[in-house]
Amino acid sequence: MEMLKEMAIFAQVVDSGSFSAAARQLALTTSAVSRHVSRLEAHMGGRLLQRTTRSLALTELGRHVHEGCARMLSTAREIHALAGSYSARPNGVVRVTAPVVLGQVWLAPRLPRFLALYPDVDLRLTLVDRLVDLVGEGYDLGIRIAHELAPGLAARPLGQMRYILVAAPGYLSQHGEPGHPQALAGHACIYFGYPAFGERWTLQRGAVRHSVAVRARLTIDNSAAILGAVEAGAGIGLLTDFSASAALAAGTVRQVLPDWQMCAPYAGAVHAVYMPGPHLALKVRVLIDYLVEQHF
Repeated sequence: MEMLKEMAIFAQVVDSGSFSAAARQLALTTSAVSRHVSRLEAHMGGRLLQRTTRSLALTELGRHVHEGCARMLSTAREIHALAGSYSARPNGVVRVTAPVVLGQVWLAPRLPRFLALYPDVDLRLTLVDRLVDLVGEGYDLGIRIAHELAPGLAARPLGQMRYILVAAPGYLSQHGEPGHPQALAGHACIYFGYPAFGERWTLQRGAVRHSVAVRARLTIDNSAAILGAVEAGAGIGLLTDFSASAALAAGTVRQVLPDWQMCAPYAGAVHAVYMPGPHLALKVRVLIDYLVEQHF
């Protein structure tokens, strides 16, 4: 918008009572203040001030313009105070998106403590298994599992995620426990129904690698559902370590081939991602810092 600076200087002249007093307040010369007011008068098409050697008086146009300028400055001060409030303490709403099972198993249980630490911050969590456009869909923060992140995003690492093989004790009792990756070819296997999770699994132990074609009568696109099928005895499931952790602790499943590591693409780093910029909102920054401290 045009003439904002001139409007602010004009309001200061009126509030100060003279050009020289306004100049001292604004750290400008008296002549510079006078030029700004003259430009505003030319823009408005009329005189705003009646000037004498001793005093200033507002014209009728000047009174109306000053009222508008005063409202503008009051709004600017409110915005400045609001910015100071946001920088002084975390407050407001943070919109977060995360993959479904990661959000259910790892993220959601950790949020109540964050809310207790920051009572002026509210969270809106959306769980969805797709790549979310943070800006286009209005999110402040995304939690992502990936080898490589999309360009243009800032990121903080939260930890490493890996895939493991698990099976129910009953299934292993009935069908035997594989002692070598090649033995997987003789078992019913369950994995994600995405192209990257093909029917050939590669496992590594030290410098030794084995690749084996597995038989999958059942593929599912959700790790919680895979876990349910594994617990019901459907076969050996390929799962994220975080989604299997509770079942492993409860003994409803056992890890298969624990000395072997699944090779890419069965691993990834977990990141908190957000739009870069010099003025990250404090409410978002404290949430990121909190999640980093959770040691994924």
